Amino acid sequence: MDPTYSAEAEAFREKAQAFLAEHLPANWSGIGALSQEEQTTFKAQWRTLLAEQRYLAPSWPVEYGGGGLTALEKVILAEEFQRAGVPSGGDNDAFSIQMVGNTILMWGTDEQKAHFLPRIISGEDIWCQGYSEPDAGSDLAGLGCRAVLDGDEWIINGQKIWTSAGQNANWIFVLCRTDLDAPKHKGISFLLCPVDQPGVELRPIAMMSGESEFNETFFTDARTAKENVVGEVNAGWAVAMTLLGYERGEAAATMPIMFRAEADKLMDLAREHGVNNDPVIRQRLAQVYSEVEIMRLLGMRTLTGFVAGKKPGPGESAFKLYWSSYHQRVTELAIDILGPAATVETGSRASTAFHTDSPGAPNLSASWIGAFYNARAGTIYAGTSQVQRNILGEMVLGLPKEPRVAGH
Repeated sequence: MDPTYSAEAEAFREKAQAFLAEHLPANWSGIGALSQEEQTTFKAQWRTLLAEQRYLAPSWPVEYGGGGLTALEKVILAEEFQRAGVPSGGDNDAFSIQMVGNTILMWGTDEQKAHFLPRIISGEDIWCQGYSEPDAGSDLAGLGCRAVLDGDEWIINGQKIWTSAGQNANWIFVLCRTDLDAPKHKGISFLLCPVDQPGVELRPIAMMSGESEFNETFFTDARTAKENVVGEVNAGWAVAMTLLGYERGEAAATMPIMFRAEADKLMDLAREHGVNNDPVIRQRLAQVYSEVEIMRLLGMRTLTGFVAGKKPGPGESAFKLYWSSYHQRVTELAIDILGPAATVETGSRASTAFHTDSPGAPNLSASWIGAFYNARAGTIYAGTSQVQRNILGEMVLGLPKEPRVAGH
């Protein structure tokens, strides 16, 4: 691992800075300084610009609408976007580009790549995830949603839950059991299914924050084309794990940038509330600083692997385990710093429920309260902390699997 940048990398940084200087207003202070309506308009226009300049999926091949950049150049781009206070994509692109797009790029047929990837870049296709079920969350391989081949179509029946942003999607990537007689990790297929059909129903789930980012998804004789299987039929588990590796691995390379900006904002919050000299608060702030720095080094380790051509694997669970626990502690500290001010929301919620305010926004309570609420779920979504520990123990450290009850 080399936590420094080469001269070539710094040359690309100058190119990224020039792009931002050309396309942002001279008085630009960050997207958070805009009203909610202005943010919505800006993000739509910015995403279109990034797609045109091939910065939306910067490491994808040029023939599919990407920029053909290296993994290091992609991280440098994310760093400069964070400093400028602009998003690196649209609200859905974590699902559409980072997750299913990268998975299609690795496992898909030439026809699937040529069809789906440009439509992801254009925004014509918006994706959501169909993994967890009411009885198969942590034990994902125990899923019961079924798909049966009927001529040239798969017929899907079953239920999924915690479908993030499903209300905005027109496609869902869904894990289905396609061989009932196979062991539970076998007989699973990774299907791409259109949402806009009578056989797919999404019902919003209210969160304690008052928002409804999640949904229940019901499939009743839903249909998708026979060729919409990514990877081999009955071999979807490996495809599913690849997708989770991209979700956790790419986050490890770029999320520390966001966490550093959030930590800086927390330091400002302590000064603004006059508690920065409190010895207990100072100790907790010092821990935040140290943990963010550790996170940066973990990200550099992941990035070094990407530069060397390594694909995401089970080791990426270490970062998911680390950041989800960290974010609970840091948002708890923010609430303690706010004190009585945390009982009343002032300002506006952040543009995403997963982090605090966007750059340029006033450092007010609403965004910290929203981030605090959502951080409670951070050790559950995208794989519980218990599951991450099992993955690391069994697949990275080579420890024996947990004893299981006979018949399960």
